[in-house]
Amino acid sequence: MKRTTLSLFAGAAALAAVTGFAAVSAPGDTGAETAEPAARLPVERTSLLCPAPSASDLAETTYTSFTPVTEGAEKKGSATLTAAADGAAAEAGKGGEDAGSGKDGEDAKDGEEGKDGNDGKDGKPVLRPGAPGTPVTGTASGADAPALTGTAEGSHAPGWTVQQTTEVAAGTGRGLLGLNCTAPDTEFWFPGASTASGRTDYVHLTNPDDSAAVVDIELYGKDGVLKSTVGEGVTVPPGGGESLLLSTLTDVEQTDVTVHVNVRSGRLGAAVQALDDKTGGDWLTAAADPAGELVVPGIPADATSVRLMLFTPGGSDADLKVRLASPSGAITPAGHETVHVKAGMTTGVDLGEVTRGEAGSLVLTPTSGSVPVVAAVRVVRGKGGEQESAFIPASDPVGARATAAENRAKGTTLSVTAPDRTAKVEVTASAGTEGGTTATKTFTIEGGTTQNVEVPVPAGLKGTYALTVETVSGGPVYAARTLTGEDEDVASFTVQPLPDDRGTVSVPKAEQNLSVLQQPPA
Repeated sequence: MKRTTLSLFAGAAALAAVTGFAAVSAPGDTGAETAEPAARLPVERTSLLCPAPSASDLAETTYTSFTPVTEGAEKKGSATLTAAADGAAAEAGKGGEDAGSGKDGEDAKDGEEGKDGNDGKDGKPVLRPGAPGTPVTGTASGADAPALTGTAEGSHAPGWTVQQTTEVAAGTGRGLLGLNCTAPDTEFWFPGASTASGRTDYVHLTNPDDSAAVVDIELYGKDGVLKSTVGEGVTVPPGGGESLLLSTLTDVEQTDVTVHVNVRSGRLGAAVQALDDKTGGDWLTAAADPAGELVVPGIPADATSVRLMLFTPGGSDADLKVRLASPSGAITPAGHETVHVKAGMTTGVDLGEVTRGEAGSLVLTPTSGSVPVVAAVRVVRGKGGEQESAFIPASDPVGARATAAENRAKGTTLSVTAPDRTAKVEVTASAGTEGGTTATKTFTIEGGTTQNVEVPVPAGLKGTYALTVETVSGGPVYAARTLTGEDEDVASFTVQPLPDDRGTVSVPKAEQNLSVLQQPPA
């Protein structure tokens, strides 16, 4: 179970114990009343972690911060991104004005820190977000840009999203590398990594807290666990970041490797940077938790190669039916109707040009008994020396709302999938970083299909903008956003799945009942 879920349960239990809420029956209570459904309220605090963007001197990185306007959220708040070395001080609120708010704690007015392009190496924020509803950008250059820790409170917390996008002009891992900065957690699965010749993969760990975190890193190949003691008991210092080259954790070369990051103490942000000598590179973010049914959304229509990687962490083999949700309906890839995944072993399957020029998402379902599995795909676009690669992990659904920062007037594709039942979604484009007004469109996605929808663009757009996707009705939907590079002659791109942005949390209906604290007479 996720740490965030445990914290919510623990908080609710403590609240009930102190004040005696209606969830605990009072003496003589018949329990006949039916509890009201839980309300969803805006979160009040959000933490995000961004890994160090690149080891290349040619790297140019843009950070884009955005908080959607959320009904019921607090009127005031602040948010900041600071170099990881200073993350503990920022978390403890010792940063003064540099911690992302003015002296009186009110919102920064216009995001000036972000526009100045501060890289965070001097301890100042990389950017200071403005009011919710307007994205703000910051930049960093070269190989010395640090990992970042961020905290948003009050009005800035619900749905806070930070996109980190890096362009590398040449060398191993050249191209466009992007990811949504992640919330700290205690366990991560990364199917799709590699220790093969020609690949240089690093696992990045970022610690947001003021105490050290201890983590075990396990690698699984086609024959099972890749034995190594180097990945056991790795210590990540308080407020700091670490990156470990996978090939130093094992001397076995494997094309397909699943990385398991298990935190013994503390909490971390984790991501794998996968760099290829021939096909560029991208970030591999954590896959959705192991499950019997999975969706890998947003495979680009012009993908020239798609490789599916799967791993089952339990003691049982898994047999999965493979379907491609296309614009016209579900399609079974020829020759890949099913895939068998051996317990504890990583399985790789080449699907080739499975999308055949149309938008697509992979839908994986059990052929018989359900066995938890994690999955991701590696996608290649382009031909010959113009190839570029990206990774798409299996994703959680959009839920109430998903958010994608840093979208451009050109080069943005939004893919939406309804794997089962028809659904309706509302897509809203925010104001631009330098000007523009919001725009909204509603789309109906037929069950079993994937659609590349016509993304709304803010009127009078200047700069980049953010997108929110909200489920209006129908079955669950999954979404992914693809960014392509500005040079149309090069196939550089990056894909980010869009799960629920966790802007709201379920809070049980409760009322005060102090009688439960009274001891009944003997």
